[in-house]
Amino acid sequence: MMIEQSDANQQDLASLTCWLGLTQTQGLGNQSLVLLLKAFGTPQQVYATNHTALKQVVSIEIASRILAGPDEARILPSLEWLAIAGNHLITLADEHYPKLLLEIANPPPILFAKGHLHLLGKPCIAMVGSRSSTPQGEKNAEDFAKALSEQGFTVVSGMALGIDGAAHRGALKAQSIKGAGSTIAVVGTGLDIVYPSKHRDLAHAIVNQGLMISEFIIGTPSKPQNFPRRNRIISGLSLGCLVVEANVQSGSLITARLATEQGREVFAIPGSIHSPVAKGCHLLIKQGAKLVDSTHDIIEELGFALENMRVEHSAAGETAAQTDTQAATAAEVLRVITKESALLTAMGYDAVSLDALATLTGLSTEMIMSELLLLELDGKITKIAGGKYQRLG
Repeated sequence: MMIEQSDANQQDLASLTCWLGLTQTQGLGNQSLVLLLKAFGTPQQVYATNHTALKQVVSIEIASRILAGPDEARILPSLEWLAIAGNHLITLADEHYPKLLLEIANPPPILFAKGHLHLLGKPCIAMVGSRSSTPQGEKNAEDFAKALSEQGFTVVSGMALGIDGAAHRGALKAQSIKGAGSTIAVVGTGLDIVYPSKHRDLAHAIVNQGLMISEFIIGTPSKPQNFPRRNRIISGLSLGCLVVEANVQSGSLITARLATEQGREVFAIPGSIHSPVAKGCHLLIKQGAKLVDSTHDIIEELGFALENMRVEHSAAGETAAQTDTQAATAAEVLRVITKESALLTAMGYDAVSLDALATLTGLSTEMIMSELLLLELDGKITKIAGGKYQRLG
């Protein structure tokens, strides 16, 4: 594997190789990866340990895959991409890793990033909505995003067609104003791929004035299962989530549900009772989301948190404002690991229903469904006939 690096960067190259290799180990989910880090320290130390020690944390098969070393063919495109100026890999041990993201279940161990990294430390608000948006919906998204950016919020969205794109464009329009918050695009592909292709110019503008991030390795194409994973990051980065337009089957409602589970505020803009893309927003309002018809409604709810982040940022400075990320990560992921372990233990290896899991664990149905989704995406469980779930491996 030949990557052009100076001698001073060889240690960084070794660290990047180990982070990438570990995250790409077949069968190794995020929680198990964090357990390895808690047990052995850095990814380099994980690779340097022996089979006996690894078997105390992961299965025999996964331990053997780790000891075989990083899959060079799989991670080479990412290393080549990272060798280009302006491209970054943010790990759980990095000072730029967003503190709010540490609070969610299953935080991504790594994030690929391109653009202005300091935005990850700014107060963020998620804005999402329908891909099949109305002209009025897109105007609302642009207007709200511009106004919120001018107030100091960084607008986070998924760069999809419709509302997402309008939100990014609105936030970028506020860039000429001092202190504007700009925008972060969280995408469901590798950062070497622009999806949808119609947003190529928008992607370039976001990189120049904002930030693009992804947890997916370079070369990852657009896949349906990528987007629920992406959605948890959109809401996880943010103090609140604004749904502009959505039908009742929209992925935006998944983002809103994840925001609620993560303890974030959820806002929704109402629309015509005859419009399909308003029905999702109306449903959210019935379920407790705050109805908004101006940015004042959002500032009223989040202004205190916004001011706290400004004060903290001003008092501590860009770098010192970050706490000991590794210590914070350990505390948060221990809670997540414990919860996942309880759920997997309760499942056993027989098919089990949602109601049975609620009885066995004492967790809420909403929390169990969220955890089951993440476990399914990690390949640890599968859904079978009759609405039951079964543990794999």
